[in-house]
Amino acid sequence: MGLFKRNPFGHILFLKKWLIRIAGTLTHRRYRGFNELQIEGSEILKNLPDRNVLFVSNHQTYFADVVAMFHVFNASLSGRGDSIKNVGYLWNPKLNLYYVAAKETMKSGLLPKILAYAGSISIERTWRANGENVNRQVKMSDISSIGIALDDGWVITFPQGTTRPWKPIRKGTAHIIKKYKPIVVPIVIDGFRRSFDRKGLRIKKKGILQSMEIKEPLQFDYENDTVNEIIEKLEYAIEQHPSFLKVIPQEELEAMEELNQKRKWEY
Repeated sequence: MGLFKRNPFGHILFLKKWLIRIAGTLTHRRYRGFNELQIEGSEILKNLPDRNVLFVSNHQTYFADVVAMFHVFNASLSGRGDSIKNVGYLWNPKLNLYYVAAKETMKSGLLPKILAYAGSISIERTWRANGENVNRQVKMSDISSIGIALDDGWVITFPQGTTRPWKPIRKGTAHIIKKYKPIVVPIVIDGFRRSFDRKGLRIKKKGILQSMEIKEPLQFDYENDTVNEIIEKLEYAIEQHPSFLKVIPQEELEAMEELNQKRKWEY
């Protein structure tokens, strides 16, 4: 790799590699030390092609979720099975790994800007901006950026567009699936909301069992499945379909809502 070789977004790969190495080393104990990350299904990652793979996941914090995925993906690709033991897997990280994030979030400080360089595709949210509800058109340049990233490698997205559970999946994700026809791999995470603050930068509580389940790729008829049919498949796959609420104890739902209200006023 040339010293100044760049990816399609103009980021210098040598610099990106060192950012991932340093950030990964500094954050490793957040998932194996202060808290323990339980992983299931990481062997699925080894059989995926090197490009045009879209990971869809529920969302619990701004940054801790995706940082954990960087750890798990690189650990699996280096031969570790459902484990992030020994951080040496970061020495040769996957550089064509991207994640979708809100543009305003990635400009909110030095650390988010560093994390953005490590792989974010920053987009403008169509429903929320600066803490207020908005209603604006999707920017085609944002859709194109996701397409460029899929053409180059793997993309992680959180299709609900919020860290609050049980919110509907945004139609934009379904349109991206129909347009670019990626392999779609669902991920279900838990424990991050209890472990970290809303941004996922500060450890809020230690000794929490975090979990990440990587599921088999979804099957779509890209030409004939409707947007609503794709959304429903995604909701079931990441366990955010409204029907899941029927099997969760009422006291757990109340505790979850109480936690959401506390988190609402943290920033």
